Amino acid sequence: MEIEFRSLSKQFEDHKDVLLPMDFAGDVHALAVIGPSGGGKSTLLRILGGLIAPTAGQVWIGGEKVCYEGAAVEAHRKKIGYVFQLGGLFKHMSAIDNIVTPLIRVHGFSKEQARARADELLGRFGLLTEANKKPAALSGGQQQRVAIARAISAKPKLLLLDEPTSALDPEYTTEVLGIIRELKEERLDFVIVTHEMGFARHACEKVLFLAEGQLLEYGDSDTIFQQPATYKLRSFLGKLLEWNI
Repeated sequence: MEIEFRSLSKQFEDHKDVLLPMDFAGDVHALAVIGPSGGGKSTLLRILGGLIAPTAGQVWIGGEKVCYEGAAVEAHRKKIGYVFQLGGLFKHMSAIDNIVTPLIRVHGFSKEQARARADELLGRFGLLTEANKKPAALSGGQQQRVAIARAISAKPKLLLLDEPTSALDPEYTTEVLGIIRELKEERLDFVIVTHEMGFARHACEKVLFLAEGQLLEYGDSDTIFQQPATYKLRSFLGKLLEWNI
């Protein structure tokens, strides 16, 4: 999936520059976006997904320019799967209704088609016995598996994941990352914002490093981790990896 942006920047109403003007072009299959907290990672992901508009600049995904107004942005969002940090499910709905309802209301599936697709995905992710439970009755790992099932249910052209394991225990983190790795092997293109450096290095083909609203490095995962070119990336990785076994 070709992703490109030119002179992309974002400034919020308090005039704080979250993303400074940046350019990027790459053929994305499995891309990890890493960097310190507050560096603009989630903002960039929301712009790619059409959830917020940039202050300036243009974005192309799959050769199509993203328009951030009216019916055009709604059409763009339908092509994107999005997994938020823990808490992204509809709390008043069961696990299966979290999948079925968007398929019917947003993507035009019939009730029968939506139910069959939801059953297929819940079965695949080992959640059929949890189908009628609401999010509060599910573990963190189960909630994120439901969220991933919902995000891929309409077969999006690109999956965006915003720190999907940030609130999970190590056991559930491994569980969720394993599912994402499976999706990669099935050739589903994705961009993930993550602090899981092992996953970024070994399961993602490319890594993009953001810090203080600036795109400082981009390249092959092995190169980024073995030969960081900037002091900021070397410092960032040093702090994260200091206590690794």
